[in-house]
Amino acid sequence: MAARGRCPECGSEALVEDSHYAQQQLVCASCGCVVSEGLLTTTYTEEEQLREVAYSQSTGQKEQLSRCLQRGIRRVQDLCKVLQLPGAFEETSVSYFQRALQHPRFHLLSLEKKELLGGCCVFVTCRQHNWPLTMGTICSLLYAKQELFAGVFLSLQKELGLSVPALSLADLVKTHLNGFRLCQRPADVPAPFVEDKEQLVTRTLQLVELAGETWLVTGRHPLPIVTAAAFLAWQSLRPCPRLSCSLARFCQLADLDLPPPARLRLSELLDVLLRMASQLAWLRVFRLDKKSVVKHVGDLLQHRIFLLRNAFCQEGEEERGEADPGQGPPPAQQKGHPSERSGRRPLLPPCLLKPRKRLRTAAPSAWEAAVTGDEPISDGEIEQYLRSPEEIRAFRRAKAWQ
Repeated sequence: MAARGRCPECGSEALVEDSHYAQQQLVCASCGCVVSEGLLTTTYTEEEQLREVAYSQSTGQKEQLSRCLQRGIRRVQDLCKVLQLPGAFEETSVSYFQRALQHPRFHLLSLEKKELLGGCCVFVTCRQHNWPLTMGTICSLLYAKQELFAGVFLSLQKELGLSVPALSLADLVKTHLNGFRLCQRPADVPAPFVEDKEQLVTRTLQLVELAGETWLVTGRHPLPIVTAAAFLAWQSLRPCPRLSCSLARFCQLADLDLPPPARLRLSELLDVLLRMASQLAWLRVFRLDKKSVVKHVGDLLQHRIFLLRNAFCQEGEEERGEADPGQGPPPAQQKGHPSERSGRRPLLPPCLLKPRKRLRTAAPSAWEAAVTGDEPISDGEIEQYLRSPEEIRAFRRAKAWQ
């Protein structure tokens, strides 16, 4: 059927109506240009009014994006159900995911990173609502590497302008100890090693607070500190059958990974406890070491503020209570005694007390050794150090006065 009008491409008036898959189109018979297309379906906003629109504006063009969005939303919802999050958390996570997919920064992400995007939205929501959830938990559920997840998380936080508060150590302790097998009374764990969860969490929190007050937390990864504090708390609650258990076996029984720095954090915590123990009168008679001091962790934590004040001094404060020069040192200060902690030292970070050894520099050459810095500078060379024309003119005037 011929139609009126002209083709915008060739100017021909031979326009015909063509039914293409039940869609009416106006086509130029000379060059084949589609002058106008028919009406097929509706847009998202016009679906309720049943208004017909062109195919290029219909939902068919957005079908692929819609599938990606629907698949991601289902993944976010499933993750929220696994974590047993409230309904409000799920709605917030889904809205963040929709915003992220609409942002141009995330259109060209790889499939692996797009799958992590939903987990990042859940992680952000939990942090904003102060819900104790760690990055390691999300990564274990998504079977993802923490480095890759952290990169997507930082990009999401930056591009969407999200404010994500840091997880407090107290919340991290509760989350970290939540899955301890030693608190679940499994059949393969000896009875003396099983511990009540509430008591273990309370004692671990006290030790983590002690670590924070003695500069053992600042600038360090929290998991090794929490692991070392949990091990000390577990041993101190029933020391007799547990002192022979090592940190590696404890982590194996508790079904958690042993962070490599946990041994160093454990040694630093024990040093603080030994120094505090030297300030208690009824403990000075014992020859305490890093194993026996665990038996008295409860007493040390009970008097923590007093013992810290007496065991350490502020930077620049002179030590008090020094021994009389005419008398010998007290038993706790004798050389070689494991409890030698009564001498007060400044409460400083471990990096200042035991700085790392600097790398040795190469020996200076003979020419470098001959340069002392007192050599005279020639008039031609000094002009290289003058930066402005005013300085050059002032130098020339000073030279003319000589």
